[in-house]
Amino acid sequence: MTYPSIDSYAFLSDTHTAALVAADGAVEWFCVPHFAGDAVLARLLDRQTGGALDLSVAGCPGPSRRYLPDTLVLESRYVTPDGTALVHDFLAVAPGEAEQPLRADKLLVRRVTVEQGTIRLALRVRPRVGYGAREVAWEQVDGRWRATDTPLWVDSDLPAEVTGGVLRVAAELSAGQTAALLVGYGDNPAEPAGAAELFGRTCRTWQTWSARSDYRGFGADAVRHSALVLRGLSFDETGALIAAPTTSLPEEIGGVRNWDYRYAWHRDAALLLLALFRLGHAEEGRRYLHFLISICTGRLLTPLVSIHGSTAEERELPHLDGYAGSRPVRIGNEAAEQVQFDTYGHVLDAALAYHQLTGELTDEQWALLRRHVEVMAERWQEPDHGIWEVRGPRRHYVNAKVMTWVCLDRGIRLAELLDDRSAKIERWRAARDAVHAEVLDRGFDAQVGSFVMAYDSTELDASLLRIPLVGFLPGDDPRMQATIDRLREQLEIGPGLVRRYVADDGLPGEEGAFLLCSFELVSALVLAGRRDEARKVFDQLLGYAGPLGLYAEQLAADGTALGNYPQAFTHLALIEAALNLDGAGDREALHAWAARGGP
Repeated sequence: MTYPSIDSYAFLSDTHTAALVAADGAVEWFCVPHFAGDAVLARLLDRQTGGALDLSVAGCPGPSRRYLPDTLVLESRYVTPDGTALVHDFLAVAPGEAEQPLRADKLLVRRVTVEQGTIRLALRVRPRVGYGAREVAWEQVDGRWRATDTPLWVDSDLPAEVTGGVLRVAAELSAGQTAALLVGYGDNPAEPAGAAELFGRTCRTWQTWSARSDYRGFGADAVRHSALVLRGLSFDETGALIAAPTTSLPEEIGGVRNWDYRYAWHRDAALLLLALFRLGHAEEGRRYLHFLISICTGRLLTPLVSIHGSTAEERELPHLDGYAGSRPVRIGNEAAEQVQFDTYGHVLDAALAYHQLTGELTDEQWALLRRHVEVMAERWQEPDHGIWEVRGPRRHYVNAKVMTWVCLDRGIRLAELLDDRSAKIERWRAARDAVHAEVLDRGFDAQVGSFVMAYDSTELDASLLRIPLVGFLPGDDPRMQATIDRLREQLEIGPGLVRRYVADDGLPGEEGAFLLCSFELVSALVLAGRRDEARKVFDQLLGYAGPLGLYAEQLAADGTALGNYPQAFTHLALIEAALNLDGAGDREALHAWAARGGP
């Protein structure tokens, strides 16, 4: 059975949940009552069992599509021999409070406007509960249709009929006529007559948010679009950034590398915070930092948490075939149970950047963070599971050691900035320097001519590209220059496309190029003083974007998009690469900007 390409889907968000719209106009992914909820529309993972919301215009095989400028509002143009229609799909948002600039209306809106002639429109709403496990029943309540066992209700200014678990709307519309279908998942249904107002307000809200950024530098259009994607992946209630709004889109078509990414990883926390502040979205940066610190209350940090700050048990859904037969489909993520020491470095790096930019880190927040610096001072000599969450024995991963150094280094700098005389700075400094020396001694293999994935190995690992990006070594250090070259020789599967690693990770099959690492190659090249090479790679990577400017987690050598989608860390690394190219005269552009206190 044919599946649409992963990167052909449009992404809609109201910052509370998300929807994916296929190129033929069908909504094939929609979780309620929030990002991590039940996928009542899940055709993305099973063409027969998964629910969907279909829209078709007779005589038009498929529309042309675009996002309205500086919004997450999808515009689709349907052209037939008899007429032309515009369809605007969006999850409605409105201006919020100062601390939460966007407010979700909890409405998926499909608004049709006939521009000329006559069209025949058909809509079919077929939600299924339990990730497609069973169909719903429909009942009319107060003039609206409600789907049993779900929070969904449907309203339209067109007549509807129900057959089994399917609600259908069909009509012939002429030039100048409009119609709307509203799918709500909240408790306050809006009138269909308000669809035009919802459309205008949603556009204005997104455009006002985008206009807060004054960035006009390198790659401005791609940066601005990526910032919108990141905002769409940020949960309105807590500020958590989910890695992607989907689960189990495969890293290999037909393979088993299928994971739930509807969680917040702390990976690149500092980069996210720096990007938000640099692009004029300081309030979102503050909310994210507060969320990050809120999960620091325990002695140990988990690598990932849910949008509400908790974890969830991983389980499989055998009733779903999976995207293009890629099984199993999983919900939950057992990587939350792993030990990943890089997490501590990301959190402390973010805290330092935040305090440098705002001076707002409180004594209470620092007290929570300080405990984690102590943990790393005690445990830095231990192995862990590593950033790539290999489901096997713990090893002394070089990236984990580097990020342990970051944790200790940022802890020392924060203690000095905050004048914390009770902090054990000398103990931390001794541990930091010992980690640094050990990495240089055991993490670089002269025969390989590169830093390596783990001590006593000769395998390469693209996460080593972050060594200069976090200040562990200068970007033009000969060891880093050689590492960049070896990584490109052994891990590049296409122009600019870098795999994470080729080491045995205990799973069958292989994955594609990891786009986060591919964009990080750009930043590493900039810091190495190789700007022309960096620019060439950046331009190549921009060419790999999907038709709507969105990226999945990975890309196969033949251009097939792989992994969950759209991927926050891909778009974040794109922003980092563009900002580093824009500030190429400053070898540590983003972190140096933060150290100066921002603009």
